[in-house]
Amino acid sequence: MPSYVVVGSQWGDEGKGKIVDVLGEKADMVVRFQGGNNAGHTVVVNGKKTVLHLLPSGALHPNAKCIIGPGVVIDPFVFLQEIDALESQGFDSSHILISDCAHLIMPYHIKLDMLQEERLANNKIGTTKRGIGPCYADKYTRIGLRVGDLIDFETFKKRLASTLAIKNEQITKLYREEPFDYDKLVEQFKEIREKLYDRIIDSVTVVNEALDSNQHVLFEGAQAAMLDINYGTYPYVTSSSPTSAGVCEGAGVSPHKLDKIIGVVKAYSTRVGEGPFITELNDENGAKLRKIGNEYGATTGRPRRCGWLDLCVVKRAAVINGLTDLVITKIDVLDSFEKIPVCIAYEINGKRTTAIPSSLEEYAKAKPIYEMMDGWCEDITSIRCYDDLPENCKKFLAKIEEFTKTKISLVSVGPDRENNIVIHEI
Repeated sequence: MPSYVVVGSQWGDEGKGKIVDVLGEKADMVVRFQGGNNAGHTVVVNGKKTVLHLLPSGALHPNAKCIIGPGVVIDPFVFLQEIDALESQGFDSSHILISDCAHLIMPYHIKLDMLQEERLANNKIGTTKRGIGPCYADKYTRIGLRVGDLIDFETFKKRLASTLAIKNEQITKLYREEPFDYDKLVEQFKEIREKLYDRIIDSVTVVNEALDSNQHVLFEGAQAAMLDINYGTYPYVTSSSPTSAGVCEGAGVSPHKLDKIIGVVKAYSTRVGEGPFITELNDENGAKLRKIGNEYGATTGRPRRCGWLDLCVVKRAAVINGLTDLVITKIDVLDSFEKIPVCIAYEINGKRTTAIPSSLEEYAKAKPIYEMMDGWCEDITSIRCYDDLPENCKKFLAKIEEFTKTKISLVSVGPDRENNIVIHEI
């Protein structure tokens, strides 16, 4: 059962979309296992950029069945917009399917997300305001609506009436805002049901049957380890588990069925939203990384915070995920730097450590301890063989392998599908 998991090893935006697209060429099935349209996957094929938010990055491969799994929260309006956008570009979308267990992001979730962020003011989380957190909250308080509820629309209507009463009370009494109209929502979702009906499947059975019949199945996550609800910089995290463990819960598969766990690592660090970022650069180097790397959110357009590579973060991701392989992306962004600092430890209260404290207050005190590496100062975007890389670039890659104790199997040297150096076949 050849199965591959692709996860982020920092704060997201590492280039997972490109890697899933590359690996998706040999996949029979691509499964998105968590998150929602707070993600942004940018895929470049023949110089043409496609940005996906909710759809799996494997959607551009028509031969691979693409499944949005039970652990994903789905804004049906966004889903249909993305389907329309793909089809307008000439892509087929008949292979894109949705789990009956996935939860629906409702319009009131988006409203509550915005209201909650406004109420937090200076303590805001920095969410994308797409309704992700409120939808997951409803899921775990057991008042959420699932895609499968749309099959029997009378059941959907009853559940909507029950939940909407609770949500409207919050909206009107706590936030003094206008309530949502039940009849209007019913009409909207009656139309949505007609458009989604043929895509709704029992994904747990379909995915496990594919694995058991030795099909190539690729599991795709959004966000990354440092944004994990359990192990990230809480509360400045996402509302799900974007780690390899999240695959089992979010796709309904046994850990015994996961073969390769591939961690995607950007050659420097970026972060969107609030929260501690130890290697952040608020100087000309940070601005240079942002400009060369085009570091702006694919979902929000917000400028990303930029900093040097933090190997303590990557090592933590390797441990939590049980990474078997690393993929290094955007290393070409470093081509013009004469010196490249790499964080190999922190100093916290006078003590050296590579551990990441769970306490935000403690973590915020950390000062990065850097190892200074020589840059290579040449364009590597046309290189396709590891041996042809500059020696200093090889030393940079070797440092990552040594520190994380995980082999690097692929190096991305540009945004296009073909801009890769394969070191070990994945």
